[in-house]
Amino acid sequence: MKQYIKKFSMAFMAGAMLLSGTGCTDSFEDVNTDPDNAINVPNANLLAYSLYYTSYRFYDRWFAMDEPMSFCGYVAKMNYIDESKYQYRAGVQDTNWEYLYRILNNVMDLQRRANEGAPNLMNVAKTLEVHLMQIATDRWRDVPYTDAVKMAEGYLTPSYDKQEDIYPALLAKLKEAADGFAAGGSDYLDGDLLFDGDVEKWQKYCNSLRLRLAIRISEVAPSLAKSTIEEVLGNPAKYPVMESNDDNAFFWWQGSDSNYYEPLADTYRTRKLEFSCSDVMVDNLLANEDPRIGVYCSPTPSSSDPSSADYNDGKPCYRGYIIGATQNAVASNYSVWGYKYGQDLGGFSPWMRVAEVYFHIAEAAMLGYNTGSYGNAATNYEKAVRFSMEENEVPQADADAYLAGKGRFDNTKDKLWYEEWVAMFKQAMEGWSLYRRTGVPTNNYIAPGRASKYQNHNVPPFRSPYPDTERNLNGTNNAPFNSEVKDDFWGKQMWWDTRKDVY
Repeated sequence: MKQYIKKFSMAFMAGAMLLSGTGCTDSFEDVNTDPDNAINVPNANLLAYSLYYTSYRFYDRWFAMDEPMSFCGYVAKMNYIDESKYQYRAGVQDTNWEYLYRILNNVMDLQRRANEGAPNLMNVAKTLEVHLMQIATDRWRDVPYTDAVKMAEGYLTPSYDKQEDIYPALLAKLKEAADGFAAGGSDYLDGDLLFDGDVEKWQKYCNSLRLRLAIRISEVAPSLAKSTIEEVLGNPAKYPVMESNDDNAFFWWQGSDSNYYEPLADTYRTRKLEFSCSDVMVDNLLANEDPRIGVYCSPTPSSSDPSSADYNDGKPCYRGYIIGATQNAVASNYSVWGYKYGQDLGGFSPWMRVAEVYFHIAEAAMLGYNTGSYGNAATNYEKAVRFSMEENEVPQADADAYLAGKGRFDNTKDKLWYEEWVAMFKQAMEGWSLYRRTGVPTNNYIAPGRASKYQNHNVPPFRSPYPDTERNLNGTNNAPFNSEVKDDFWGKQMWWDTRKDVY
């Protein structure tokens, strides 16, 4: 993959950005056509653009680290701590929304093109549509979907769909793609920067997403969740899911070209004192004697200094900083992310990993669903933890000891959810959604340095604010939903967030 991404220059991919848009007058295309740019961008470039910018925009510091990763307890900011105290930047919210729908526009264009005898491309584009819209609805709850990116059909100010309607629609879309993959297709996925044209990996990812979405709504739409999960798990030949870490949906960055640096490592490269592991993460890993701590986090710089109180014969010391603190940290006293997760310019952006899949199967078994040949909750819990250990290159003996000790399954959902949260480190939106759905990790907390207008809340944010551009340009459709938002980040909970007494 690191070799494959080099085939597509930034300039060539950027040419795909908005060429599928439509004009507002009859003469718009004639007046605004640039003779030096291509009008019909190849499908390979549209696909490459969509995959690249999904990874670049939604797994970077602005979309992922500044808000969701701190809201769910993965990261703390030692300096420039405004966002972790909920002092958001309006321009960033505008950009996040803009790029999500810009990429969706290209994905829907791929679907229109794929109608011309490209079934694999169609199924991939449907899966991408769901991936994007799941991010959108889990970020903002109720968003434009049915009427979105339909300027050609006259929808300049699209109406909003409720999350209660979006999730079933997304599961139906994934079902279409899953059946399409099962039927087979011969078209090659040129431009596939995620799986390098491997259709079977896309098929597994599609069905694994079905499990993710179904488990998320299992408390609020149990019938749909159960039927979806039992259909997938009941027919592994038709609906295969991820089976090993080789199936992980990781976007790997090339790393030796500044256009293709892994986004979080690129931030660390120039701002080494800004982010650290959180006290929530470090305290949990230490308390559970988790062998992944040395992969997730780096020892405090002061622990290598013989004159420091942290020094203990050269043994590593790990310490996380406060999330949303009242003041900046003394950076030498805290652990930044480990090389694999936050410093490797040729690293990865994690869309989904196999460990997550088997935690979902374990939870399905605990809910009493028929998991077929996949077995019971304990079996799948252990598989999930082992997949995570393997991904992080933990020796098998250490994994064995962990599962026999502090990591032993106790047949509770809290234990399962905790291990899922640990395993999904760096999956910003998924870690945040898991916390909002379950309240795990239980030692997570609201930012102590938050502004006075947020003092009456008792848990981290439910959502992101709607962008100013949407309130201003699509105000009539946005207004009823924006009225349900309280203090920018709270108000109406996600449909699938059934926690009580949180505000």
